[in-house]
Amino acid sequence: MLSVVENCFSPRTAAFFDLDKTVIAKSSTLTFSKSFYQGGLINRRAVLRTAYAQFVFLAGGADHDQMERMREYLSALCKGWNVQQVKEIVAETLHDLIDPIIYDEAATLIEEHHTAGRDVVIVSTSGAEVVEPIGELLGADRVVATRMVVGDDGCFTGEVEYYAYGPTKAEAVKALAVSEGYDLSRCYAYSDSATDVPMLESVGHPHAVNPDRALRREATLREWPILVFNRPVRLKQRLPAFSMPPRPALVAAAAIGAAAVTAGLVWYASRRRTDGATLPG
Repeated sequence: MLSVVENCFSPRTAAFFDLDKTVIAKSSTLTFSKSFYQGGLINRRAVLRTAYAQFVFLAGGADHDQMERMREYLSALCKGWNVQQVKEIVAETLHDLIDPIIYDEAATLIEEHHTAGRDVVIVSTSGAEVVEPIGELLGADRVVATRMVVGDDGCFTGEVEYYAYGPTKAEAVKALAVSEGYDLSRCYAYSDSATDVPMLESVGHPHAVNPDRALRREATLREWPILVFNRPVRLKQRLPAFSMPPRPALVAAAAIGAAAVTAGLVWYASRRRTDGATLPG
């Protein structure tokens, strides 16, 4: 159990949560692939590719080199997507697609941190267009997410403005500590991936959640708690009022913006471009 409510004279604290496979059971943006297809943003082949990417992501995730290739090809994949259309698609399908895959254990932790007087911050490599509504659904206070440049025509220009990945996540956490007055030695962080070690080690209470092999090894060496989340549940089933956040979700200044693609989709797009590989039919 978490500690009691923070003393009002103590420095502020926060709990930082990775999103995919930490708070929800799948990749946030890959989950929207069918909806993006129906909205005309991606073709059928991309839908099949994202389904396979989702399988690989759930089986073990992507390593550092794959993530770097994802960033390299991200701009080419979503260039020209209309930002408002992406927002509308996410808003229309959010509850049907995301609500059922939120871990009950993660929702409980979020509640406990709020009860203890801590802010809850979602820190995700996925795009802000997807992460912000999920953060609001969860009642998060702030969101840090990947964003891309949006042109005067309201479409992604193809340029990545901010990539919330690896050390960049840790930098965002430290920047928030300065701007919000968080005492990081008393803050918490949760993630499933070894790429988030910089973020985890920046706080006093790091936790590995459903960790990949590398993070499990690191957590064991550092004696970090290892948590297993395995009970996805609809928020309304566990607490009817939970899906109505008690306070509006705020977006970290360093992460306001948009991106509609997560790493798995970009990686497989890059695979197709570089070596012509195709998925089994």
